[in-house]
Amino acid sequence: MTTYVALLHSIVLGPGRRVLMADLKAMAAELGFRDVRSWVATGNLIFEGEDAPLATVESRLEAGFRTRFGKHVDIIARTAEAWKRLAARNPFPNGNGADIGIRVMRKPLGPDALSMLRRLAAPGIALAISDGDLWIDFGGKPSETRLLSHLTTKKLGIGTLRNANTVNALAAMLD
Repeated sequence: MTTYVALLHSIVLGPGRRVLMADLKAMAAELGFRDVRSWVATGNLIFEGEDAPLATVESRLEAGFRTRFGKHVDIIARTAEAWKRLAARNPFPNGNGADIGIRVMRKPLGPDALSMLRRLAAPGIALAISDGDLWIDFGGKPSETRLLSHLTTKKLGIGTLRNANTVNALAAMLD
């Protein structure tokens, strides 16, 4: 049995329609996952399942989501151990957790992505890649920077953004 963390890229189904966490947890349970829990209403799940490759877990969740909610959403899965490592490797440990973003990637980012983003980042924004995931210390409110518009699937590949507070909260739920 393996404990997994899953992150949905978006929980918005359309104008005025968001996925309720109770419905998302029910979907995961219907797929055979156990002890399904969520963290706030932002599309984060923790659950137990049979040992399987992450791509298999992601595919099952994405297919279940499409069936239940009628829309494709990219879902990124990690094992509990990998998630704890992610949280522990914050390259900006003294920053404000709400102002530190982590783009959790399906496929690891390389140095080319970091070079491209550094050219686009405003002064005061710090960037790092740790185990293929992108860490950004926005040095202030992320919503006030143009860099967010460059953190897309088209430019970086499949991934989803969370702040360090969420990453740490999910890690704490795994203990």
